[in-house]
Amino acid sequence: MAANGDADASTTASDRSIQPPSMGKLITILSIDGGGIRGLIPATLLAFLEAKLQELDGLDARLADYFDMIAGTSTGGLITAMLTTPDKDNRPVFSAKQLNEFYLENGPKIFPKKKAGPLTQVATMAGLVMGPKYDGKFLQSKIRSLTRETRVSQTLTNIVIPTFDVKYLQPTIFSSYEAKSDKLKDALISDICISTSAAPTYFPAHYFETKDDKGTKREFHLVDGGVAANNPVCNGAIFFKKMHENSDFFPIKPIDYGRFLIISLGTGTAKQANKYTAFECAKWGVLRWLYDGGFTPLIDIFSHASADLVDIHASVLFKALQSENQYLRIQDDSLDGDLSSVDVTTKENMENLINIGKGLLKTPVSRINLETGVYEHCDEGTNADALVTFAKKLSDEKKRRNAKTN
Repeated sequence: MAANGDADASTTASDRSIQPPSMGKLITILSIDGGGIRGLIPATLLAFLEAKLQELDGLDARLADYFDMIAGTSTGGLITAMLTTPDKDNRPVFSAKQLNEFYLENGPKIFPKKKAGPLTQVATMAGLVMGPKYDGKFLQSKIRSLTRETRVSQTLTNIVIPTFDVKYLQPTIFSSYEAKSDKLKDALISDICISTSAAPTYFPAHYFETKDDKGTKREFHLVDGGVAANNPVCNGAIFFKKMHENSDFFPIKPIDYGRFLIISLGTGTAKQANKYTAFECAKWGVLRWLYDGGFTPLIDIFSHASADLVDIHASVLFKALQSENQYLRIQDDSLDGDLSSVDVTTKENMENLINIGKGLLKTPVSRINLETGVYEHCDEGTNADALVTFAKKLSDEKKRRNAKTN
C-alpha cells in the first residue's frame, strides 16, 4: 500500500476489502448512534479517522476496509449505509469526508422548516395529533437513489442496523451475516434505512415485504431502531457472536472479548442542560410528553436511556477485561437549545454541530461515570489522540491480515 498518497497500481480488490478476523488478532467494530441532523457530529469524527487511515495507507482507504462490522441506528444507520454500499467500482458510495456535505445539502429538505407565525406552535401540536411531523418522501427518495437495488447481504463489510416492528412489538435487527443465509432478512438497504430513520412523531412507519427463493413472503412494519437501541454497539457485539459460530470467519472458541476493538460515536445529548425537572413532568399529560417547546420528551428519554445503558454495559465489560484502551466512546452530553434537537436544519445550527464534532477532537477522552451517568475526562490525551492511535491499530491489523492471506 502507498503511504501518504493514492493507492498504487499494485493495490488489488482483495488488498482493499477487509479479510476475516481469523487472519488477524483483533475484532474491529464501529458503532454510530441515532440523532437526526446531529449525525453531523459523528460524521465529522469519522472524516478525521478516515483521513488518518489515508495518511497511513493511501487516499483510497475507506472505513469499510478496516471494520469487521459497522453498526448504526437511525441517522447512524444512514451513515452506515453510505459508508458500506458499493458503487459500480465496488467501493463505498461515500467517503467519510463527504458525509457532512450530504447533511448540509439534504438536511433542510429532509426536515423542511415551516413558516413561522402566531399559530405555528398550535399548528404543530395539531399536526402531531393528526400524523407525523414530516411525510418522509424526500428522505425515502434520496435513500433509494443512493442505495439503488443493493441488499444488506451485498455491503462491503458486515453491517448491523436495528429497527422496531410495531406489529409484533419487538426489535428487528438486520445484519449482513444473517441476510446471507436467510433470504427473508435480505432486505433492500433502502427499506432498512427508511425504517431505522422512521422516528415516531417525526416520520411515518415503514412497511415492506421480502420473499425467498420458494416464494415465501415476510412482512415488516417498522419504526426507528432508536426506540430499542439508539446506541447499537451491543447489537454489533451480539451479531459478531453469531458470526463467531462460523469457524471460517473466526475459528477460535470460546470468543475472546479482550480482542474487541470498538469505536462508539454518539450524536450528543442534552443531559447536563437541565431540560426537564420532576416538577414540570408531574404536570404533563400525553401531549406534553410527546411535544414540549419544539422537543419530544418521551422520545428523548427513551433514546438517552438506551444509549447510556449500552455504554455502561460496554464500559463495565472492558474494565473487567482490563482492556479499556480497546473501547473508545466519544459523546457530548452538554448540548442545549437547537443543538439538542434532531431536526433544526438552519445553516447556523448545522455549522454549530460540525464545530461540536471538531471541538470533541480537542476534548480529553471521557468515560461514563457509572453512578451519575456523566462523562468525565480521563488522563488519556484528547479524542483526536485516541483516534490516531486507533487508526494505527486498524492499519496494522489490516496489513497483518493481508500478509497472512497473501
